[in-house]
Amino acid sequence: MKLIPIVAALMIASPALAQDKMTLMLDWFVNPDHGPVILAQELGYFAEQDLEVEIIAPADPSDPPKMVAAGQADLAISYQPQLHLQIHEGLPLIRVGTLVATPLNCLLALADGPIKSPADLRDRKVGFSVGGVEEAVLSAILNKYDMTLSDIELVNVNWSLSPALMSGQVDAVIGAYRNFELNQMDIEGVPGKCFFVEEEGLPAYDELIYVANPDTMDTDMVARFLAATEKATQYMVNHPDESWEVFAATATELQDELNKRAWADTLPRFALRPTAMDYGRYAAFEAFLAETGMVPSVNPVDRITMDITKP
Repeated sequence: MKLIPIVAALMIASPALAQDKMTLMLDWFVNPDHGPVILAQELGYFAEQDLEVEIIAPADPSDPPKMVAAGQADLAISYQPQLHLQIHEGLPLIRVGTLVATPLNCLLALADGPIKSPADLRDRKVGFSVGGVEEAVLSAILNKYDMTLSDIELVNVNWSLSPALMSGQVDAVIGAYRNFELNQMDIEGVPGKCFFVEEEGLPAYDELIYVANPDTMDTDMVARFLAATEKATQYMVNHPDESWEVFAATATELQDELNKRAWADTLPRFALRPTAMDYGRYAAFEAFLAETGMVPSVNPVDRITMDITKP
């Protein structure tokens, strides 16, 4: 224990020491949902925390939490509903911070199509991208209308949620984000209709969270990462136009109407205090999953999420 202050003193006295390296797996390709992460990188906030962060977009959107559990990445952006399920599957994961503090997910259908209500999904095709979490969410919605997953046909469309819907490959998609796919369809001239999951039987939850492996994580490094993203979020709220310009400048594919609209729609949903932990929200969602039979038991909240600020 007495070695800790000595090591800290040596680090302060040795500016030539390399920054701590860590790997963050995104949940999807880079998009406005990742604003605080990209801004923290671009504005030097990670560097201020002596961090060198490698940001990686996955080939498969279901891979990032598994890679963290396997020790192949330090952090992953994931989804609260998915975390509950994966812990019950035995994966060593825990929530350490929040990126987007409200649901974004919705059941998306064509505005002028045959799906006027989730009740119309019987014997229809529903597209999804992330196995497990989206099936669980969809199952809860169907239950409200006296249906189960056996009453529909699930189709894995991977990245192509709105394209699959617009092309008629599926009748609806689950996992579409109201800030992204809804704007995408409007721009394409094929308006969509979102059925919001929190209005269709699910408790409110954190859409995007940071997960780590509790057995191997470097708590201090994670705390510094979250401090940097908090500072980036504050900058975004205070300077929405300037922050959009910084974000869009990182890749030409981001410089379009879709991403600009999504940026504005996402900004009020970012967690202003990413380390803050709502025990009741996680307890309620775990209880909901147990009540609906999606998990076999109820895990204590401290098995699902932790307050990274506590020693």
